[in-house]
Amino acid sequence: MSIDSLLNYIQNYGYFIIFLFLFFGIVGIPAPEESLLFFIGVLMIQNKLSIMMSLLSSVLGAIIGMLTAYFLGKYVGYPFINKYGKYIGITRERLEKMNVKYSKTGLKMILIGFYLPGLRQISPYFAGLAKIPFTRFLTLSALGALLWTIPYILAGYFLGSIFHINPTYVPYLGMVFLLIFLIFAVSKYIKKRSSRQSS
Repeated sequence: MSIDSLLNYIQNYGYFIIFLFLFFGIVGIPAPEESLLFFIGVLMIQNKLSIMMSLLSSVLGAIIGMLTAYFLGKYVGYPFINKYGKYIGITRERLEKMNVKYSKTGLKMILIGFYLPGLRQISPYFAGLAKIPFTRFLTLSALGALLWTIPYILAGYFLGSIFHINPTYVPYLGMVFLLIFLIFAVSKYIKKRSSRQSS
């Protein structure tokens, strides 16, 4: 989706479209989440969007998306896998092994998953399948949503206040921030692993 189309949607439907795009992006329907969040910050500095309403719409969209995927995984996941899993190569035994593995690392994945497209979409479903306690999932989802949405929005806001940002390049800036995060996360993981091996 082009930025012009995105801007047109925001102008026509307001904050509801921000909520909807963030919701869709979490539950697995393709949406330009990072680009949208950065673009929201740019529009905020141009006084085209309210700061509070933009932040609220973004965070709520992400949290409601996480909760929807969680409950789908919890209440629909196993019946769906039992009926259709064989057609996509997912057996109940394989799913049980994945759940055991997820139960050990799932809490971290809920937070880290926000920054990784793909993992962001499947993490809440597996949290539901693994029956992660709801209050713990809600707390981590809310924290993760804040730590994911606000930095992207603030980046757009502050860079938009310093430079004139052509909306055409907004999708690329979103990808740049994602790449920076991935480099940081991988380098931190490598350092941690090497320190464990040396000790």
